[in-house]
Amino acid sequence: MSDVSSNPTMWYDKLPGEKSWGRLWSDYTICGQCRAIRTFQGSCAVCEDPPFKMEPQVVRDMHGHEFLVPTAFMGAEGRYEDWVYLEMIEREWKRKVEEDLLLGTLQDNGPSPKAAIVIIFWSYFETRIERLFREALREIPAGILNDAMRRYSAIGSRLNDFYRVAFDSTYKHDLEAVGHGQVWTHLAKIQKHRNSFAHGQPQAINDELVTAVVENLRIEHEAWIAVFNMRVARH
Repeated sequence: MSDVSSNPTMWYDKLPGEKSWGRLWSDYTICGQCRAIRTFQGSCAVCEDPPFKMEPQVVRDMHGHEFLVPTAFMGAEGRYEDWVYLEMIEREWKRKVEEDLLLGTLQDNGPSPKAAIVIIFWSYFETRIERLFREALREIPAGILNDAMRRYSAIGSRLNDFYRVAFDSTYKHDLEAVGHGQVWTHLAKIQKHRNSFAHGQPQAINDELVTAVVENLRIEHEAWIAVFNMRVARH
């Protein structure tokens, strides 16, 4: 099996600074007006709230001493784990595959040496879908929402059945509505192969699928934000 981390033309090569993949979150914050996920540059794309003032602010304490305090903003990630998932995927992608006794034994019937990337990504995706529901339905009493989330606990039912109940749509239709229909095709393929992997076909997660997950990580991230803003923001 090939080392899938050899592709030299990936989106992450253009990341600034330390180039951590967690930087996919670092350019975003939550709009104080409409609760959309917005960038720091320019106005909010949803409510047109003006650009942020980035200059440090002068703060005076009770003794009259003045301090220059840099401007700070809350992050757009839902939890610290959002960064962890991305950094776990990054670490696994960069891991050198010298020898894998398990895969060597399975030979052509085994998964990609970096199959964990697909598993980690799908777990990360499921957490963001739950966040989408909880943020969009935050006005519903917690007990009712928690019960609904238990009833529709499987990711397939959340993307389709519960999505219709909550939004009279599906996640597929929402992706198409925000101009990212191709992301649904990508997600559907991942889900199909991940399920096959879990039901006795380890070879379903191959190098090609692993590479596709990494190649599309940024565009999938941006597509989810677009759907989040459509469903969560106060227009």
